[in-house]
Amino acid sequence: MHKTIRPYYSRVSYWVLGVVSCSVLLFTSSYTTPVQAEEYHLGPDSMRHNDVPKGTVTHGIWRSQKIFPGTERDYWIYVPTQYQDSIPACLMIFQDGSSYVREDGDVRAPTVFDNLIHQGDMPVTIGVFLNPGVIPGSDSGKQPRKNRSFEYDTLSDQYARFLIEEVLVKLNKMYNLSDSPDHRAICGASSGGICAWTVAWERPDQFQKVVSHVGSFTNIRGGHVYPALIRKTERKPLRVFLQDGKNDLDNLHGSWPLANQQMAAALSFMKYDYQFVFGNGGHNYIHGGAIFPETLRWLWRGVHTPSK
Repeated sequence: MHKTIRPYYSRVSYWVLGVVSCSVLLFTSSYTTPVQAEEYHLGPDSMRHNDVPKGTVTHGIWRSQKIFPGTERDYWIYVPTQYQDSIPACLMIFQDGSSYVREDGDVRAPTVFDNLIHQGDMPVTIGVFLNPGVIPGSDSGKQPRKNRSFEYDTLSDQYARFLIEEVLVKLNKMYNLSDSPDHRAICGASSGGICAWTVAWERPDQFQKVVSHVGSFTNIRGGHVYPALIRKTERKPLRVFLQDGKNDLDNLHGSWPLANQQMAAALSFMKYDYQFVFGNGGHNYIHGGAIFPETLRWLWRGVHTPSK
């Protein structure tokens, strides 16, 4: 069963409008010419193989005491079998982590990590999968209050501080992680996508790699201003991957396809190291999951696991 991001959009045909890398723009001229109509499917790099070592995934509950006091959230930590305490590992943090960590989901990040690390196509990387916070009901029987939009859609350094001052502090006590921002990536979909971008935008000294699937660069909480900010701000040392589709949302907050195209145009104007893949997909993980192995190969290119 495919994981969708509300509201639901069904599986659609696949086409790619453009891929942008660094300062090279590869869009078709009209944004309407399909390359090839086909469905999105997971490939072999998203499947389990008997000869590929399987990393471990552990689950826990995070209770924030500092940045988002009173919230709690599920989290999962993936550790590849190749990890050694004596060698600093790279780090990748996922928002809406339960959708990315699932073995039978549309992305299957731990499986992709296992395969690409085994192949040498990405460095040894620890994955952290965080769900958005919830505030438990104060009385028995009351539903918890979701904190997702406040955490993800707000344009500030608050969520970045949560990661840096709480999550990274704990992770660094558990694992030997590289302190280079070039060895830290952050990923998310929808509001989690704009959240990933905001973290790197606010704190490029901590995170320099971004993956956004169907990112909400619209006016939920002011995110529509980012294309203009990108154009008017000195280029930051970020590598950015954007994915969206022509059947993504169009509602009172704005047009997701247009907003992502404007983000890509702004990144191109400022000569960022970025890639934009635009297809026929809707507001879900299907297209992003199908291309996730190639996304990681592009994202981590040039980064190698150091030797002892």
